[in-house]
Amino acid sequence: MAKEKRCVECGHKVKSLLIQYSPGNFRLMKCENCNEVADEYIECELMVCLLNIQLMIFCFVGFHQNLIFLLFSFYQIIFIDLILHKTKAYRHLLYNVFTQETVYVQHLLWKLVLAYLLLDTYRSLLLRRTNDESSVPISFVLASLEVLVNVLSANFAFVLSFALASKIISIGASRGKEILLGIFISSYIKIFLFAMPVWEFPVSVIFIVDMLVLTSNAVALKVMTESTTSRCLAACFMAHSIKFLADQISGSRSLKHLGSVMYLPFIFKNV
Repeated sequence: MAKEKRCVECGHKVKSLLIQYSPGNFRLMKCENCNEVADEYIECELMVCLLNIQLMIFCFVGFHQNLIFLLFSFYQIIFIDLILHKTKAYRHLLYNVFTQETVYVQHLLWKLVLAYLLLDTYRSLLLRRTNDESSVPISFVLASLEVLVNVLSANFAFVLSFALASKIISIGASRGKEILLGIFISSYIKIFLFAMPVWEFPVSVIFIVDMLVLTSNAVALKVMTESTTSRCLAACFMAHSIKFLADQISGSRSLKHLGSVMYLPFIFKNV
């Protein structure tokens, strides 16, 4: 990840984001390049820290509803800007939050890979539940193996195709681990899939979430590589398209294979 902080407005490197004189008394620094506040989201994070301390104190004396409301409000400011694909929110997240000083990149990468695979597995399970076209009886173990093979093969194709697309379009090919980490972080939109069983959304919402993940990956790639929007969109579109095709191919093949395996006992029994 980044070693130096960045201005969320222009992306220029800055020495520091704020000067803190005492708890609750600080001054946000301005960027020397654009003369704007380097990171306005830092104020939200500091207020969240102060509210967390106050909530710990109020836990001993009583419940304070207003503090919890303010706490969620400050988090919502950053989260809404991320959903709106604002580049300054992505710069704040990728440069000023996840840095080499605050996180260990290797451990964070493995955790994000696991979370990414779990969310993709959940997506495949949602599609399987809504797909009633298959009449082949498959046990739970075989169905789980099929989903696991589909997810692993599709994501393996995604990583390879993304690396290939980055080299072809010449965007951040030498920063593979850092770029991959940014892609996984910017795929946070997948968590909206958990809302589908609650509100009974149609299957098309899954593909809408996929499109939002694609555009979010493109914004993160643009922020980290400072490349053009068209190049970043092209790289992400190529990678996600190959992932979708790999998922469809592996799914159809594994379904036929598992179906033939399930019918083998019946064949030998009749013989």
